[in-house]
Amino acid sequence: MGSAQKTAPTDPSDSAAELAVRVGAHFRESANLKLSSAQLLAAPIARAASLMADALRAGGKILACGNGGSAADAQHFAAELVNRFEIDRPPLAAVALTTDSSALTSIANDFRYEDVFAKQLRAIGRAGDVLLAISTSGNSASILEAVAVAQAIGARVVALTGGRGGKLGERIADGDVHVNVPHTSTARVQEVHLLALHCLCDAIDYQMFGVKS
Repeated sequence: MGSAQKTAPTDPSDSAAELAVRVGAHFRESANLKLSSAQLLAAPIARAASLMADALRAGGKILACGNGGSAADAQHFAAELVNRFEIDRPPLAAVALTTDSSALTSIANDFRYEDVFAKQLRAIGRAGDVLLAISTSGNSASILEAVAVAQAIGARVVALTGGRGGKLGERIADGDVHVNVPHTSTARVQEVHLLALHCLCDAIDYQMFGVKS
């Protein structure tokens, strides 16, 4: 029998150096996308913040939804409004439609997963509210259904998408706002979405409470 060929052990320092290069590349790509998106997205983010602040002043609320990482972003945003962003101020009316496991699972089980946000929106959404609809692809069926309901009941829509905006980008109506990150990587799009959400929090506080930077 021939002896098995042995592979030389990998030097851990070489592996760590290679990984460090990959990590650095992610940082640079993310930073470059944020910088290149700043001019493109500043105006729609400002319009979205004004829309939300107007709704909150009028006694409306922000309803947020998304799937996967975008669900986490929806919850993050709602928490920042209800609790606080960077200053102590009165709580603001915001609900993440992604958090009620009983409602989500019963709707998905009894009807379709596509209805999980739309049915909640029919129950608690009102004209004058704002739906924050987050979809990196712009094609999430559950998000598209929620947007259709929002528009039917007279709620405004702020859509966060990536790539070319998908079907969601095509459904933006007059008075709605589309914040589209022009990139195909889900990770990169979500990183810019998080920055956009923080910008929205800051701009809402600035408009409603006169926060100075």
